[in-house]
Amino acid sequence: PARRTIRIGVAGGHYFAKIHSGIGWREILKELLHLKRPVLGARNEWRALQLLPRIGVHTMTPVAYGLRGRNPARMRSFLITEELTGTTSLEDLAAVWAVRPPSSRLRHALIEQVAAIVRRMHAHGLNHRDCYLCHFHLDLASAHEPVDPTRLRLYVIDLHRAQVRRCTPRRWVIKDLAGLYFSSLAGGKLTRADRWRFIRAYEQQPLRRILRERAAFWRRVERTALSLHRRLH
Repeated sequence: PARRTIRIGVAGGHYFAKIHSGIGWREILKELLHLKRPVLGARNEWRALQLLPRIGVHTMTPVAYGLRGRNPARMRSFLITEELTGTTSLEDLAAVWAVRPPSSRLRHALIEQVAAIVRRMHAHGLNHRDCYLCHFHLDLASAHEPVDPTRLRLYVIDLHRAQVRRCTPRRWVIKDLAGLYFSSLAGGKLTRADRWRFIRAYEQQPLRRILRERAAFWRRVERTALSLHRRLH
């Protein structure tokens, strides 16, 4: 309720403006009681959009940011980004896989690129907090038609809840990875072999070593994802 998004046209170009108004002390206290950092405005997304290109992750192009006020409950801010065109979300792309399966090369390339992006974000202290397939967009122009697995370009979008720190806490790493797992469950988009491929690409370790040293971590990711799936379905 404290954020609205509008599409605007300026000098022949199109942009999206996210306008944040104050969320009020009640919402701030509710978030704090749940041990969550409240989203007070557009600053989170602005910081994330500054960081991602520096670490080699494609995202929206920011063009303007503004902030007014010091009272966290009544602070107002805005963020304007260039419109992202010619893309499709991985959620939409995977939705047709049941009737039009992709080539194994394309499937593997997408899984490994998503894993590499998320690994890079976490390694540089950024967690998304809404890390679902719908927030990874494939650039159709760079991939060509039919999609060329060797020319993929993925964009990460909708970062208004993202957090940037020196080091990503384990709790938020698990939440991001569980979000991806959860969003892959709808419609049976990914197989167990696909998930192992993702884990290997994310960990950058042989599977034998992962099973020996990180099995408990990935069981926690799976439990978190399945718990979210049960709660929502």
